[in-house]
Amino acid sequence: MALNRKVAYIDLTAGKVEAKPIPLEIRKLYLGGRGLDAYLLYNHLKPGVDPLGPDNVLLVSAGILGGTLASASCRTHICAKSPLTGFFGSTNMGGFFAPELRFAGFDHLVIKGKAPKPVYLWIHNGKIEIRDASHLWGQTTHETQKLIRQELGDEDVKIAVIGPAGENLVRFANVITGLKNAGGRTGMGAVFGSKNLKAIAVRGTMDIKIAHPAEALEYNKRFISQITGAKVSQTQGKIGTPFIWGATNSWGGVRVRNFQLNQLEYADDVEAERLDEIATETVGPNHMSGCFGCQVHCRARYRIPSGPYAGEYDEGPEYTSQGAFAGEPECRSALTVLVGNHLVNIWGLDNLETGSLISWAMELYEEGILTAKDTDGLDLRFGNDEALLEMIRRIAFREGLGDILAEGGLRAAERIGKDAIKYLIHVKGMSNLHSDERATPALALNIAVASRGSDHLRGRPAIDLYKLPEPVLRRIYSNPVPYDGPLSSDYRSYEGKPWQVVWHEHCYAAVDCLGICKYHTTFLGATLPNFEDWSKVLYYNTGLELTPQEIWTVGERVYNLERLFNMREGLTRSHDWLVDRYFDEPCPLGAPGIRGARIDREKFKKMIDEYYQHRGWDENGTPRPETLERLGLEREPSRVL
Repeated sequence: MALNRKVAYIDLTAGKVEAKPIPLEIRKLYLGGRGLDAYLLYNHLKPGVDPLGPDNVLLVSAGILGGTLASASCRTHICAKSPLTGFFGSTNMGGFFAPELRFAGFDHLVIKGKAPKPVYLWIHNGKIEIRDASHLWGQTTHETQKLIRQELGDEDVKIAVIGPAGENLVRFANVITGLKNAGGRTGMGAVFGSKNLKAIAVRGTMDIKIAHPAEALEYNKRFISQITGAKVSQTQGKIGTPFIWGATNSWGGVRVRNFQLNQLEYADDVEAERLDEIATETVGPNHMSGCFGCQVHCRARYRIPSGPYAGEYDEGPEYTSQGAFAGEPECRSALTVLVGNHLVNIWGLDNLETGSLISWAMELYEEGILTAKDTDGLDLRFGNDEALLEMIRRIAFREGLGDILAEGGLRAAERIGKDAIKYLIHVKGMSNLHSDERATPALALNIAVASRGSDHLRGRPAIDLYKLPEPVLRRIYSNPVPYDGPLSSDYRSYEGKPWQVVWHEHCYAAVDCLGICKYHTTFLGATLPNFEDWSKVLYYNTGLELTPQEIWTVGERVYNLERLFNMREGLTRSHDWLVDRYFDEPCPLGAPGIRGARIDREKFKKMIDEYYQHRGWDENGTPRPETLERLGLEREPSRVL
């Protein structure tokens, strides 16, 4: 059955493995993926532990729909206390790893302790081995996967792996599966490295029995038609996610020169259409590829056309690579974007954090806070493509200034001093996306209150930018629970936006529990699937009966549990805030509705108050006792599993 996958407890210190079934009552509360990971982390992690110490607990999981007939049921979730923020660490990646984990008999891995030497896990049809990885230590993510497949004699093995950055405990190191599927945010790759865990290799041939196969297939046809019929999906299938950056840049919604500008002018060479010209490695009828069970195929395959890395093969780049290696550092070369994307993939770095911190350092350099002595002679000015790429290497291998930046923005600012913190664009110690939210209060609120730090994937109401009519907004945001409060079609308005953020937080949390892709939800497309569809897909594939309202409550429960975790680690209301530049510096460029915009402090405070009220939290952002009781969280940690 789709529900009979197990949770494995792996003690790397003792070299022991224990597998347990997942009780049905826990399934109904958290489903799987991010939700059950949050429960397991809260229950198995002692407060106040060092995120890079052996007592941190690492979770790797599949969603409850992983590997089923549900469209894009491909997402892998990774969770631990974050070495970057000290709060809830969580990241999510696509590809084929999570379905393979389920085919091998497991839904969740709870990894504790630290191996005495480098190891990798080999998981195959209900069995887990801890194998020596000394010969793999120091290898790139791509080379490691190649070597493990050769060692196991199976090209179909799926592998989650870290690169040198994770081994070197860079606090924003990522986890990679395949060429570019990256769990980038919050530094989960560093947690792998701290445990001497180089990789997890999985191969499974165990069937997943679909509860109602005929109905599941029939409903998925409708699901697929709904997804592929959306204009946004069609665009992604042709030129990938870089179109998002191009569209946002056109009206002035991106960060440039760290935070000095909000539009990259004369940027034709890094637009999606230009990158599409370069990405010429064909797969089937074109060069676009996709994840398990996905019909959109939103990523390109390419070879670097020239320079020192000419001929190197990779996938992407995503729109975050455009922001990290074009917009923020004010570089305008497609080649730089492709090379930068490749380097963070093979060395195992979060592209978003890497580009943001290098761009921050560039502003510090131009302000005289950093000097040529600090950079070992590197001319770290904006627009210096060579310096940008060199700093990626220095961060991955912790050399010079790269060693300081590898500690993350807050720790780096403390070491640099001289008002460096004033120029850092972050929330809760995690760098912001390359977007500029000064003209969009809803998006600004989302990054301020997000549970894992500045975040565009856990509550971003991106459709707020579409100026949808109020009746359309009402249909979306009044389901699956009623809402009769204010809504506004104006993205510059503060009215009704807190509810939109709450709605999307529950939406994306539910999706992360199911294990399906956010691009198949009301993320970029107002007509894409949501709670009613998921209730049916869940039932047809697993037999588990949850109403749309109950799935909404799963999302709410997960978000509150993440809040409890963060509060246990010292989070207060003061962490739900933006840096001063959002309030003090108006947007200098962009469309008429953007130019001159900035966030109003007093209105923003009221937005946070309203957000807390919708959540059932008090004025300090603490969940009220009645909220916890309603969600069944009043006795956590319960240690049922």
